Amino acid sequence: MHRRLIPALVLIALGSLFLLDNLGLDIDAGRLLATWWPALLIAAGVGKLLPAGHAARTG
Repeated sequence: MHRRLIPALVLIALGSLFLLDNLGLDIDAGRLLATWWPALLIAAGVGKLLPAGHAARTG
């Protein structure tokens, strides 16, 4: 379950950013993505380091 959670949250966040940009809000989704893409890699790496049952036990 945890393996599918991170990619799903990333897709939801990216989709939300692009939707808000298309709705005319002053959000530069491309610039945000260009700035924060390393954080996505870090989050994916941390997710791989955590034991499989860790998320179920803590939350």
